[in-house]
Amino acid sequence: MPLTSTTRHEAPGRAARRHFDSYLFDLDGTIYLGADLLPGAAELVATLRAQGARVLFVSNNPTRSPQDYADKLTCLGIPTGHEDVYTSLVATTAWVRKHAPGSTVFPISEQPLVDALVAAGCTISDDPEAIDLVVASYDRSFDYRKLQVAFDTLFVHGRARFVATNPDRFCPFPGGRGEPDCASVVAAITAATGVACEAVFGKPDPAFLEIIAAETGLDPATTVMVGDRLSTDVAFAHATGMTSALVLTGETDRATALRTPAAQAPTLLLERVDDLLQPAGHLWDSARREVRA
Repeated sequence: MPLTSTTRHEAPGRAARRHFDSYLFDLDGTIYLGADLLPGAAELVATLRAQGARVLFVSNNPTRSPQDYADKLTCLGIPTGHEDVYTSLVATTAWVRKHAPGSTVFPISEQPLVDALVAAGCTISDDPEAIDLVVASYDRSFDYRKLQVAFDTLFVHGRARFVATNPDRFCPFPGGRGEPDCASVVAAITAATGVACEAVFGKPDPAFLEIIAAETGLDPATTVMVGDRLSTDVAFAHATGMTSALVLTGETDRATALRTPAAQAPTLLLERVDDLLQPAGHLWDSARREVRA
């Protein structure tokens, strides 16, 4: 049977059968796109919470703090506390505390990561002779000066470690637009220095789920990861034993989903995020190319 997405019930206020104990949702391209909430997202989250499911938001975007994302979700009609938001900032600072405590860091990033690193006990510097750790990130102020500092640190002095906040090539915007993300910055630094990242945080790194599970107690076997990217969201689920649900409102289109090999395919394919409100028998299993009973 060909891969097919779910067919939505259109009746408002529909009741949902609870499929999982915990739901992890990506943000950009899944819950909202740019400044706009995607259709059905608020109803879905409200329904799941009313059923007693744990709802968390997990983003690779390091340009905002968990509180910033919680505030945005609340303004869009999904009341959320910062404790329910996990970003690549959380994963990055957790690694730094464990593997490079007290380091002098050169963050190629926007202010939220700088603030998070300072809070984690790091010293911020752009002196190549003093830097212990270069952290590349999604940085819309990335320029030649920053590339030069990274080059002098990693190539000329050769004494620092090199890591990145997330593996994303670009951040999706409405209308098929986007901005170069962390992987683009990493590519420039690696091309100049010949030095590869020793660690890349956020989804799909299994260590990210370990952080979330340690704080929330969620069980991957009863958790679904919902997102719009095969390379991060779906891969994250595969790497950690979660069920995956790919939604076609962000990066991945139907043609790409149809071409995905079964080993990398999501468990569920959704036209939009509130297709999760379907009864279990109406959800399509994209790995098996059949209705999930």
